[in-house]
Amino acid sequence: MSADRIRRASLRDSILEEARRRVLLMGILNVTPDSFSDGGVFFDSAAAIAQAQRMESEGADILDIGGESTRPGAAPVSAEDEAQRVLSVLPGLCADGSRVVSVDTYKASVARVAAEAGAVIINDVWGMTRDAGMAQAVADTASAVVVTYNRGKADPDLNLVDDMRAFFDQAFGVAQEAGVPREHMILDPGVGFGKTWEQNFGVLARLDVMLDYGVTVLVGVSRKSFIGKLLDRDVDDRLIGSLAAGLASVQRGASILRVHDVGAHADALKMWNAIGEAQ
Repeated sequence: MSADRIRRASLRDSILEEARRRVLLMGILNVTPDSFSDGGVFFDSAAAIAQAQRMESEGADILDIGGESTRPGAAPVSAEDEAQRVLSVLPGLCADGSRVVSVDTYKASVARVAAEAGAVIINDVWGMTRDAGMAQAVADTASAVVVTYNRGKADPDLNLVDDMRAFFDQAFGVAQEAGVPREHMILDPGVGFGKTWEQNFGVLARLDVMLDYGVTVLVGVSRKSFIGKLLDRDVDDRLIGSLAAGLASVQRGASILRVHDVGAHADALKMWNAIGEAQ
């Protein structure tokens, strides 16, 4: 095993172990021109790296780099362009070998390039269902993987709990066949992906379905439209709703929160923990 592979495996194992001890924050960094909240803001590599450092100073445990917008209706991006965007920041962030970096992609080729550049987590919003080569890419690169519950198209009539279980059962089967260890998998309820507005609340209320698998659970609700619809707030005015949904998810067992506003979530978790630890 090469020194780089050993380093990445060590980072992977340490962050997954840390998630069993406390709630972690994953800071969102989109190097895209069209993401729903921060599109174009950090498209320049220098601005992106500065933002990554800022989030880290505010308490981000993981940096999640996205090279393609996953908002509904976003224009697709080729694997080559997505990889180029991701590689504009990954080498700089991974150079010292201490940062835990995730890459938000559903493309196996981008996952491989990202892992080679130092990423240790692949965050797949299609849960290894969009690209048939993703599970093997995760296995070959010894990465951790976020498996998002995403059916692609909302169905208001389905039994949400049964469907979630079926989706994750299939994901574990695909991972096992490819050689991805169960302990390297992180489950995400997929708020905003292939769900009705009401189902977004439903999956958050039933995080126990994911906890039953005995692996890490990640929740990403930051600034999403279901918050805006409930509270009648524009995308830049959804922090309070994001904090409330995030803490409710922690109460239900989530151990990683994927967020834009790292400092505010770090403060909220500090208060949450202090109350929980009080006698």
